[in-house]
Amino acid sequence: MKKFTFKGVLDGFRSSVGTSGPNQSSKTYEQEISETLKADHFSVTKTFCHGFPYQPTAIAYDPVQRLLVIGTKSGCLRLLGRPGVDLSSRHDPECGAVLHLQFVWNEGMLVSATSDDSLHLWNFRLKKPTVIQSLKFQRERITCLQLPFQSKWLFVGTERGNVHIVNTDTFQLSGYIINWNKAIELSRKTHPGPVVYLGDNPIDPNKLLIGFETGQLVMWDLRNKCAEMRFQASEPLRSLSWHSDGKQFMSAHADGSLVTWNVRQSPKPISVTWPHSRNTKEGRAEPCKSIQKVEWKSSKIGDNFVIFSGGLTVDRAGRTPSLTVIHGKTTTVLEMEHNVLDFVVLSDSTWESELQDPYGIVVLLQQDLVVIDLLTPGYPCFENPYPMDIHESPVTCCIYLADCPGDLIPAFYSVGSKTQKKSGFSDRDWPINGGQWGSTSCSYAEIIITGHADGSLKFWDASSTNLQVLYKVKTSKPFERPKKSRSTETMEEDPFAVCDIALCPESRYLAVAGASCQILLFKFKKHEHTSETAVIEIPIIYEVDDLGGSGFDFVKMGESSGKGNNPDYFCPIRPKVGLQKKSPGYQVELICLTPWVDGEPPGAISTLAVNSSYGLMAYGNEAGLVVVDIFQKIALFNVGTPDLYGTADPYQRAPKSPKKPDITDEKSPTDQVELVDSFLDNAQKLEQTPNNTPVDDQSLTSSGSTIENNIEVGSVSEFEEEKFLDVPEIPKCKSTTPTSTKHRTGKHTWSQVKVLIKKSLGEKKLAQAQTTTVQGPSSSQTIDAKYLSPTIPMICANNEHGQFIVSANASSSEDLSLDETNDEMKVSAERPTDLAIPHPRTTTAKKSVMNVKKSKKSKCMDLRGENSGSLTGLIKKIHKLDTTFARSRSSSMSSLDNITSEAIQCLAFIDCMSRRNDYSVWPTLWVGTSLGSILVISIKLPVAGDARKSEPVLVSPSGTIFRLKGSILAMSFLDCNGILIPGSNEPWKDESREQKAKTPTKSLSAGQSPTQSVDSGNTDRQFAVLVSEKQSRVVALPSQTCIYKQQLCESAFVVKANVTTIKDAVCLVCYMSNGHLTIYSLPSLKLLIDVDFVPLSDLSFQRSRKSGIVDPILSIWGQQLFVNEDTNQIAKTFCLSSFGHGMYLCSPSEMQKFTISADFCQIMDSMLGELYLETEMPEKPKEGFFTGLFGGGVRNLDREELFGESTSGKGAKSVAKVIPGPGSTQMDHLGMRASTIGGEIAKTRMMLVERGDKLGQLEDRTGKMMSDAENFSSTAHQLMLKYKDKKWYQL
Repeated sequence: MKKFTFKGVLDGFRSSVGTSGPNQSSKTYEQEISETLKADHFSVTKTFCHGFPYQPTAIAYDPVQRLLVIGTKSGCLRLLGRPGVDLSSRHDPECGAVLHLQFVWNEGMLVSATSDDSLHLWNFRLKKPTVIQSLKFQRERITCLQLPFQSKWLFVGTERGNVHIVNTDTFQLSGYIINWNKAIELSRKTHPGPVVYLGDNPIDPNKLLIGFETGQLVMWDLRNKCAEMRFQASEPLRSLSWHSDGKQFMSAHADGSLVTWNVRQSPKPISVTWPHSRNTKEGRAEPCKSIQKVEWKSSKIGDNFVIFSGGLTVDRAGRTPSLTVIHGKTTTVLEMEHNVLDFVVLSDSTWESELQDPYGIVVLLQQDLVVIDLLTPGYPCFENPYPMDIHESPVTCCIYLADCPGDLIPAFYSVGSKTQKKSGFSDRDWPINGGQWGSTSCSYAEIIITGHADGSLKFWDASSTNLQVLYKVKTSKPFERPKKSRSTETMEEDPFAVCDIALCPESRYLAVAGASCQILLFKFKKHEHTSETAVIEIPIIYEVDDLGGSGFDFVKMGESSGKGNNPDYFCPIRPKVGLQKKSPGYQVELICLTPWVDGEPPGAISTLAVNSSYGLMAYGNEAGLVVVDIFQKIALFNVGTPDLYGTADPYQRAPKSPKKPDITDEKSPTDQVELVDSFLDNAQKLEQTPNNTPVDDQSLTSSGSTIENNIEVGSVSEFEEEKFLDVPEIPKCKSTTPTSTKHRTGKHTWSQVKVLIKKSLGEKKLAQAQTTTVQGPSSSQTIDAKYLSPTIPMICANNEHGQFIVSANASSSEDLSLDETNDEMKVSAERPTDLAIPHPRTTTAKKSVMNVKKSKKSKCMDLRGENSGSLTGLIKKIHKLDTTFARSRSSSMSSLDNITSEAIQCLAFIDCMSRRNDYSVWPTLWVGTSLGSILVISIKLPVAGDARKSEPVLVSPSGTIFRLKGSILAMSFLDCNGILIPGSNEPWKDESREQKAKTPTKSLSAGQSPTQSVDSGNTDRQFAVLVSEKQSRVVALPSQTCIYKQQLCESAFVVKANVTTIKDAVCLVCYMSNGHLTIYSLPSLKLLIDVDFVPLSDLSFQRSRKSGIVDPILSIWGQQLFVNEDTNQIAKTFCLSSFGHGMYLCSPSEMQKFTISADFCQIMDSMLGELYLETEMPEKPKEGFFTGLFGGGVRNLDREELFGESTSGKGAKSVAKVIPGPGSTQMDHLGMRASTIGGEIAKTRMMLVERGDKLGQLEDRTGKMMSDAENFSSTAHQLMLKYKDKKWYQL
């Protein structure tokens, strides 16, 4: 039996209504825009990792393949070859840190030891390194590794002092074990400690040198399984190194000494030296720190090299990390910027038995990778081609631009090569040059811009697999060095740290926000320029008190704000004054400062936007919004966030510090109910009023009640399932910025506006003695001159719709023409247009510097709820507003009824249809706040040309408001075909050349007709995609209909969201706080994929410890919830760009790129370079005739016979357990075995070739000896014949 539900009945009722229902409208839009994206088109994959490996722990080098590998504390591996050959991989998170690394030379394999006492065999013959097998030690901890050249038997030293042997082919443990109690003397009563060194004799592989931590050294005979010789050092051992002759070795100790030993003499040291010790005045040697590692290398052309780290005297060791190179009698100390972790000596020789001739040193530092040139006098460093200096100063924010203009990278590289000339580096080529580049590359240009804590910006070319720095800009250069004072005690440690970046790629305008709330606007110029920088001080502090009204002040730099009641302005940083020489590239044009007010610092800049077509820059913080004209270099708009709502402010504003409430303003519950009843009566009267009939103020007053001055009521209209609300206003908010009584006019003045609010809607009309007429396109309205200030020229109007308009004019005697429209007011079907919006870009000249308009009944469209209530539902909500998602995500916190601040979170300049049912395209600024509101600001631009530089730009709130749950994260716009609408912009022009007439790049840029309309056909032509932390909505324009909605998450929240383009279609990409990456189709907002990407805890290194709330309940479960600034900082370094590309800061020193495009994943393998290349094994050094004759050459050792299963048996299963790796599938295993067999065949073939060469050499030598013997015999015979018949006395 079919089950009937209330929802089904409603659905049937809606379907019977016709085309006016919401479902029908959704079907219409689905028919108009065909969505081509499917789940198969997406594949979330991490692509390239750039930067320095964070917290490195180990390093290894393959001299045959010329590859370098670095292991980290988090278990990551970075394999580096020539520039552009850079691959990364990672152990399982349970493995822990990488402790030791060992290449299997020229085999394409690598052995790693991790902190969980496991050995892992990696295969990097493929494009992506994979673990083939793992060997888990059960009872012992691994302390060192050693793999002899051309050997498959790996020596493993443990913490217990034992030495195990592992077969790298099968990764099985051999039965051959060197126990510590057999290695030491029988008379020793103490444990020798962990094994810290293992190394076979260069000329006799049968001899294995074992070094224990306590200073016990043992020469072990592998064949006889006994200790041949023992040495005992007086200090704890840190490192050992063989000399190439195999007769002596050198040890480094904890007291900073170097000890030389001889294997053929007594077990006493030959020499003991302290390289950095000096005698004090008392004749005692200064104590030295430990030498961590030593390398002893021979040379063909001169003296030996002794290279070691540490060993400095105690007074210098902690302050000066160093590496010491001793060449003959010359000692060179190379000071490092960071602690030395490990180093590797580079040499062309792979056989330890021949002379080494080192040419370089690879030094792994705590924060850098340095390669030193040993062949150039002074030992300079090689210039590092890898992007290892990303973290030179901590990264604070990033932007990622894919498919940027093609001329942008050459321009940056050109100015960067001129301004950043590096010197002091070696002229020789980079020595680590293994691997091979990929066969393909990106067809479009990509740029990454990183902002740093020292105020610098770095521009990187990210088009290929390698990241190359192009250009560097210092934003601190235009400022004087800040001086410490009592007023700046609470100032940021890095006052110039970059907080936000906005770049217009086409016009090359760059806006940067700093930690001291300074905003710098840069303009790109190819040549050097000398000019003065314009500076504006704009306070944007908004507080709540018990007085109504608000004022704004724009103060010229260096001009006093006055005394008395005016607040004290203070800027912790001061720009340089006068003419400044500016280098080619980005040159600062404008600086906007946000001063402290009465010793209180302003809120940090939360968002920033710049538009070259409008010539405007906008930014905001937790207090309000500022709009600046970058052409005229004046401030146009400075408004507290609550003032953007007008009277539709849905929140009760509370002061930051508690104040005593005014009892007279409070109302009893009975009064509140009467107030609501009065509101409903007024709404019924409005329903009965004709649309074209003006509504008097008195008609809004009920005959039995009076609306008090602290609450104003507007109209409510219902559209589909959404509500248009006029929430009662609480006029207790004002900006604390004072209004100066000094009147400034002209180009270089800053306007002042004081908003006057009427006390009641029931006031009688004022006298008409002094009025000023404001002409609109369809109506004329009057302005009450009673409200005009004698010092500040104001124009105020109260129209038939109860609309309140304020405009500051440069001259009170001149008329100001405003374009307005009288829209119809309806209660249920139509929503009122309560605010007069000027037509954009009119040609009428006006001298007004600022135009602020406020409406008593702004249009508020609530998009938060899935189901909307009726008009009577407002009774329950009128005093309990929805602030659940007002940046309070912790489950332990209740909703806040009083809002202390509302930050500007998102800004977007766009040409769109911002007015309801008006198909004209208007220049607008869309503003998203932290409380989920989206407000539309109208912009009126003058004509292009000279008028644009002299005529004012009018900026005013349009009254259109949308509301979502959670903070607004992204706002994008689509056209009727579902194509992303980019912001209008102007192309970059070289000012050094002859200027031509500027041609806008879009049809709706500055200077064109302001009233362009689209052939609507009564259909919506644009779509606004609005995304918050909880929800996403698609609103059709100009009808302002919410056609699609999606609840993005329930328990989690969105950290970053953006609309990107894939396969000529658009989609919404969201990164969630639970680590998932979700992708939705547009405009239908259907979920395409939801994958587990990267946990938010992995990015927690960016969290601010000083801010944010940790949920105590979640802490009990071992989890933490990030709120407030914690995720804001992560969002600043998590970027989503075009074509499905993205990047994020995976560590303080690394950035990880990723893609969601399946097509890009298919070509990524061809972009990746080849790590392993087939290379012939170096020939074994030839022995001299007398060396072989007297038996002094390198001896051979059959390790297979010695350590194999047939001789030594299998290793005990209780010691280590074999774990198959993720790459050990059957095919991989067969391929590995095939490659192993191929390697064995190649070795056999090489040995046969070597044997043939040796036989040929022996045959030649035998023939030479035979010829010499014959010559000797002939000479002897001739000598015998000569003296045969002579007597002895005849000789």
